[in-house]
Formats: sequence, structure tokens, C-alpha cells
Amino acid sequence: MAARPLVARQPNERLQALIQEAGCSNAGLARRVNMVGAERGLDLRYDKTSVARWLRGQQPRGRAPGIIAEALGRKLGRTVTIDEIGMANGKNLASGVGLQFAPTVIGAIEQVCELWRSDVGRRDFLSGATVASSALVEPSRDWLITGADPQVARTAGARVGMSDVAAVGAMTSALVDLDHRFGSGHVRPVLVHYLNSVVSGLLSGAYRESVGRQLFAAVARLTELGGYMAVDTGQPGLAQRYYIQALRLAQAAGDRAYGGYVLAASMSHLAAQLGNPREIAQLARAAQEGARGHVTPRAQAMFHAAEARGHALLGDARTCQAAAGRASAAMDLVEPDTGDDPDWIAHFDHAYLADELAHCHRDLGQAEAAARRAKEALDGHPESRARRRGIGLVLLATAQVQLREVEQACHTGTRAMELLASVRSSRGAEYLDDLQQRLVPYGDEAAVREFGARLELQAA
Repeated sequence: MAARPLVARQPNERLQALIQEAGCSNAGLARRVNMVGAERGLDLRYDKTSVARWLRGQQPRGRAPGIIAEALGRKLGRTVTIDEIGMANGKNLASGVGLQFAPTVIGAIEQVCELWRSDVGRRDFLSGATVASSALVEPSRDWLITGADPQVARTAGARVGMSDVAAVGAMTSALVDLDHRFGSGHVRPVLVHYLNSVVSGLLSGAYRESVGRQLFAAVARLTELGGYMAVDTGQPGLAQRYYIQALRLAQAAGDRAYGGYVLAASMSHLAAQLGNPREIAQLARAAQEGARGHVTPRAQAMFHAAEARGHALLGDARTCQAAAGRASAAMDLVEPDTGDDPDWIAHFDHAYLADELAHCHRDLGQAEAAARRAKEALDGHPESRARRRGIGLVLLATAQVQLREVEQACHTGTRAMELLASVRSSRGAEYLDDLQQRLVPYGDEAAVREFGARLELQAA
């Protein structure tokens, strides 16, 4: 019988580099790994010889790679993944990174930090990935049925306090303002770098229970913004991963209201952009159910408006009207300047609601109502919402096309084009392209030809 050929192992240079960076001996790493294993109920008995074998390329079995990564992460004061220690065992982590609603807080930290690291490290990361409807709906089911995380406090790593949480919140506010003014194309690289270089270290630090909950809440908000910016730069496959992780971070924060917001404001809008109307309504209803009793009337209005969008795209005018009525009724209960609303929903005012309802009327072919709601939205949106005003103008132009007011539609569309030229937004460009397609049947008219020529010139 022929001898079985031996498979030559390659030295694990990644692990070697991390051990050197951590200033750890082989015996010291083995002790740390055994300690982390004991915390997880495992009786590990690794020693310096075990570490030497790993460095020669041996792959430990079971949960050991994750425990080794955790041990090194604690020493380095940041999250370390199994890919970073060279123990991914040849798996293509990028294809599935960020799609899991992790069952544990530790798993959630590792998942989201891997997502940020992959996003920074590869400029083409998931740029061509598609979004499966199930990948949007399944995390909402996990969120609905998963109980609260009993503990998020950590004792290893650099101390994290409320000043760090406040810094994340301030950075989020600054990035939101820049995004509204200039579009995500200018801002998203800054956000992703901050998440990977600063926020990952905070999540991997040491914090009390109360600080940890607020940290997760702040990071959930910033991660959701990262998803929104991925949508605005034409990367829906990346956006869904950010949204799933934002939902998981909100769960760790114990914030059911914000979890509902991620479903209704983020995931459902992504489903709308991708033309999955049934999933829009499902996600909005999941938000309503899972956040029941935890949200203010303003948030309720947004949740119901999101559901209305789904029914409109399905062509169900009666159910859409009922959901829109609930949204309007909830908005009527909002008392301004009471301070009851959290920051993440404060922007949803009557103008935003009118914007949502204008989309509904457009999709149902109710042109007069769509034009009325679009004008209402434009009257309410301040000049600082450049992208939102541009999209509102396109909505109005679309309604004017439906009313066969073609020359007026081209005039309105040109105003939208000029405004959207000041922001780098894939969403704005998609709205303008949709308007141009609706104008195709009127291609013989001079106004339409002029609008098309200007649009091509701007895109060049």
C-alpha cells in the first residue's frame, strides 16, 4: 500500500505577528487562552508547546480559534478575529460577514468589528453583492424572538466611560449633518475609518453594565448610519450587513424602540429600493410588534408610514390608506418641544411623513395626491436637507408627468438636478434616472430633449 502523502503546513505568520505585537510569550498566551476557556466552561490545558504547534500551522479544533482570538484581543485592547490570527481555515469570511444576528454579545462584537475591518481593508468589499429578501426578514424574526442580553459588561481592556459614549454620539451628529449637506460619497469613508479605528477598540474595552448599554446604543446608531450611507453610495449588499449588525447592537443596548427603527426606517427602505414590497410590509409590522409599548407617537407614525409604502408597491390601495391613516393619526399626537422623542427619530416630522405618503400616492398612480404631498414635503424640508429636497422635487416632477404636465415636470426635474449636483448621492441619481424613464413616451417634446441632454452632461 502506498504511503499516505503528508500535507505540508505553512507557518502561521499572522499569529506570530500578533503575539509579537501583544508582547506575549508562548507560555503567556497559553495561560490566557486557558483562562478565557475557563470563563466559558471549558477545561483547556494548552501550554507553550501547543502555541508552538499553532505557529507551525496546526489548526486547533472546535471553539479554540475564537478563544485564542479573544485572549489576544484582551491583551491588545481591541477585537481580534479568527481570520486575523490565521485560523479561518481557508473560509471566505467576506462572503458571509455581517449577515448573522449573533446569539451572544461577544459574537456580536466580533461580527461587527470584522465587518468594519473588511470594509476598510478592501475598497471593493461586497460592491457587487446582491441582497436576498430572506437576509432582511430572518434577522427581524431573530430580533422578535430573542430575549434580552442578561449582561454586556466587560472587565478586560482599556477603561471606557460615558465621555467615550458622548464622543461617539457627537461624531454621529456631525456625520449626519455632513451627509445631509454633501451626500454620503464625501462622508462614508470617514465614518468607516472611525468605526474600525476607534469604535472597535471601545467595544473591546472594559465597561460597567450601564455604560456598556449606552455604548451599544450609540454604536448601533452609528452603524445604522453606515448602512444608510452604503445605500446612498450604491452598495445595497453592504448596507444590509450594516443594518443587521445595527439591529443586533440595539438588542445588546436593550433598546427595543431603536431596533424597531432599524427595521422600519432602514431595512424596509432598502427592500423598497430593491423592489421587494411584501418584505417592506413584513419588516414594518415586525417593528410595530417588537417595539410595542416602547415608542413615542412620532416613531409609531414612521413605522405605519413604512408599512403603507409596502402596501402601495403591492398595489393595495385600501390597506395602504389604512396604514397611512394610522401614521397621520399618530403624528397628530406628537407634541412639539416636549423632549420625549429620542434623537434618532426627532428628524421625522410632518415633512418627512408627507414625503413618505407622496411615494405611496406615486406608486398607486394617484398623481394629484402625490403632487400635493410632495409640495407639502418641500414646504417643510429646510435648506440644509439638500438631498431630501432634491428627491422631493423629483417626486413632484414624477407626479407632474403622471398628470401629463410634461413641460412643468421637466422644469421641476431641472431644479432637482441642480440641487442634487451639490451632493454625491447614488440615491439622488437613481431618482433622476427614474424620472427620465417616465419621460421617454414624450421624447419628441423639446423640453424633454433638453432635460435629457442636461442630465447626460451632468452624469459625464
